[in-house]
Amino acid sequence: MEFCDECGSMMHNQEGVWVCGSCDFEKARDTDSETDMVTTEGQDTDSGPVDMSDVDDAEIGPTTTVKCPNCGHDRARYEMKQIRAADESETRFFTCVECDQKWREDDH
Repeated sequence: MEFCDECGSMMHNQEGVWVCGSCDFEKARDTDSETDMVTTEGQDTDSGPVDMSDVDDAEIGPTTTVKCPNCGHDRARYEMKQIRAADESETRFFTCVECDQKWREDDH
């Protein structure tokens, strides 16, 4: 991957020359330095679903005090995920330890 010296945008290869898609700045490719670059081409980036059937519930994640909307129990496991833009807060996903109901809490 190469970045533009003028504007900092990511460049792409076009007929053996690095070209900026934002400002059209061009620079010659340096094949010696490119041998040290790492790509994800040909790598397995999705290993499929994870089998959690043999994992004890206590090992799955932290719990917190929150009321389940399904059964009313007051404990749930939770995990945080960034599902929106990076400048917005994470979303908490809950799983009731009693009935396994799943729900999420958004920052409104």
